[in-house]
Amino acid sequence: MDWLGPEEWQAVVLSLRVAFWATLAGLPLGIFVAYALARWEFPGKQILNGIVHLPLILPPVVTGYLLLMTFGTRGPVGGFLQDIGIVLAFRWTGAALAAGVMAFPLMVRAMRLSIEAVDPKLEQAAATLGASRLWIFATVTLPMILPGIITGAILAFAKAMGEFGATITFVSNIPGKTQTLPSAIYAFLQVPGGENSAMRLVLVSVVIAMAALLLSEILARRVAKRVGGA
Repeated sequence: MDWLGPEEWQAVVLSLRVAFWATLAGLPLGIFVAYALARWEFPGKQILNGIVHLPLILPPVVTGYLLLMTFGTRGPVGGFLQDIGIVLAFRWTGAALAAGVMAFPLMVRAMRLSIEAVDPKLEQAAATLGASRLWIFATVTLPMILPGIITGAILAFAKAMGEFGATITFVSNIPGKTQTLPSAIYAFLQVPGGENSAMRLVLVSVVIAMAALLLSEILARRVAKRVGGA
């Protein structure tokens, strides 16, 4: 990408890194929460559902501020993490956390819909044969919800790539450290003559987003065919 300058290229690479780790770190919790919301009945279920979807409703800046108050060096969690040598605020890892929080609802929703589409009688039949819950999930449920997991992961990745408000509030906009694609576009638009750089990054963002959506559709269909033919 010779047509991208060093600062622009840094923003692209950092965004990919942030989105990758945000998605990967959120997958195990996302699968667990989606399964719990789809299959279990427990006190506080609606509260959990509300908390999961809260980032979709709150202004991103509010979410970023809450993250800063919680995971900042003076926050209850951030202070503890700092004592053991982990700092999230104003670091790329903090950007991954912010992006992961904002993308989590999309991931969970896609997985939950996939789990709800699985006939519970299949799981009940496995249970009558003496299989444990974990074994049933691993051998019956998981293969059937793979399309939903793939879709949720890729949608979360695309959302994390485009996250701006929560990220810039929590980790600021430091070139080479926390400046992701959206933050770089914003920064270039504040500088006279930066429109060309901003436009190049906009094009990169559109290409990555479209590629992610197409890949999600292709992979989900292929996995669905394999599961259906198994």
